[in-house]
Amino acid sequence: MVTVTEPPRLDAPATGVPTRVWAFLGRHRLFAAVVALAFMLRVVTMLGYGPALWFNDSFEYVSGAVNPDRPSALRPNGYSFWLLLLRPIHSFSFVVFTQHLMGLGIAVLIYALLRRRFGLPGWGATLATLPVLFDAYQIQLEHLVMSDAMFMLLVVGVITLVLWHRKVSWRLGAVIGLLLALTALTRSIGLPILALVVAYMLVKRTGWKPIAAMVTACAVPVLGYMAWFASTYGNFSMTNSDGAILYMRTSLFADCNKMKVDPRKELELALLCISAPPSERHFSGQKYLWWAQPGQRFHAFGPNTTFTPAVNQAAGTFAKRAILAQPLDYLGVVTGDFFRAFRWDRPQFPDANTYRQYEFLPEGKVLPSWSSYRGTSDRDAQIYDPGLPTAQIRGKPSVIGTQLHAPWARFMQAYQQTVRLPGLVVGVLLLIGLAGVVVRWRTLGGPVLLPWLGAFGLILAPAATAEFDYRYVLPAVPLACLAAAISLRHGFARPSSGKASAATTARRG
Repeated sequence: MVTVTEPPRLDAPATGVPTRVWAFLGRHRLFAAVVALAFMLRVVTMLGYGPALWFNDSFEYVSGAVNPDRPSALRPNGYSFWLLLLRPIHSFSFVVFTQHLMGLGIAVLIYALLRRRFGLPGWGATLATLPVLFDAYQIQLEHLVMSDAMFMLLVVGVITLVLWHRKVSWRLGAVIGLLLALTALTRSIGLPILALVVAYMLVKRTGWKPIAAMVTACAVPVLGYMAWFASTYGNFSMTNSDGAILYMRTSLFADCNKMKVDPRKELELALLCISAPPSERHFSGQKYLWWAQPGQRFHAFGPNTTFTPAVNQAAGTFAKRAILAQPLDYLGVVTGDFFRAFRWDRPQFPDANTYRQYEFLPEGKVLPSWSSYRGTSDRDAQIYDPGLPTAQIRGKPSVIGTQLHAPWARFMQAYQQTVRLPGLVVGVLLLIGLAGVVVRWRTLGGPVLLPWLGAFGLILAPAATAEFDYRYVLPAVPLACLAAAISLRHGFARPSSGKASAATTARRG
């Protein structure tokens, strides 16, 4: 028996992978074009500022990747673990390239969630991604050797998983828990996000199994990290800095007379008292932590003791006493910093040096030679990336961390002067999300509640526990965009189009 195979028809539709990809891009052509343009901006940034941009905190992260045998006393090592994973490539250019991909990934998650779960049209879902894709300060933050892009992706990933599925299984709960653990190990504020997600799942009556799986999956890595931390510093914790940072928050108003600190019985607390009256103190609490002079405050406990368990505990006790004794003063500084996030302009704060580290500057960066765990900050960076150039500056070899290349650098400088997301717009997005929560009061805010509370909390938490910083506002932007878009989705939605899936999805919200 002979089997005759009919030749393929020339007019038959192709079903290969390239064809399916082109078909997919055709269905989402507007978003694909916007992402391509945003990707090109990030390529220009990499061409203009190589290999990376640097913040003061960058060197602690690099030290953790070069010396992974102990945790940092100041902040969790999650981002250092990511740097360690990428270390075999020996390239800070590759590090920031992955972070730019993270920024684009955040936009993809927002777009996919709004399209598939909430039925927004392509233009509406694309509109919600524009602040993440094109804000110059977002692009600059991705180009810094810092944990923020990774933290933002993890937070948006958690919110996306929770909202994507109407029913959460215990397996999905475990995946969410693992992402929350990574979030907490990247920035310690990730643990409050766990509490937020648990509360949301309780309100939505998800059931105890997925919640238990989520909490367990989050707890195991975090407790393991805390055990490692205890083996180094002696206290079961994630950092030795939370008390000291909270002290910084209260340093602007703390009055030891109102707190009734007795130097004869509470010497450790008395050492932390600030003699200048509140009206004469610096406008930034960082002066009383990072800029403290030898012989003052933390240095009174001894050299290099700011982030030890004993000092951290004393500073935390002092700060809590100050808050309890002066609640209105505490509320005043928190309120002031919270609303600072919603200004239209961008004044210098907390000082010119910090402000400049968020700018595309017209000059390169010579890495400082600060003391680190087993060397210096510039040497650690050179160990991580041996390709960093050196130059003779003031008679000694110096490591160059950032080199400028025209015309790309000049383009990004001009771009940053023109395209940025004002704080006032973030405030408007939060108000739209709040309105969406209020009109859904019968369902306790519905799906708007989780991203809105996340955005609100990410702005409030630094104001309540540390101090305002411009980079602390950016992680709230994707969640604020999500909350606003979900709130307005009936306005985005087109009249009946005959597509049952979109209509059904819109009704479910």
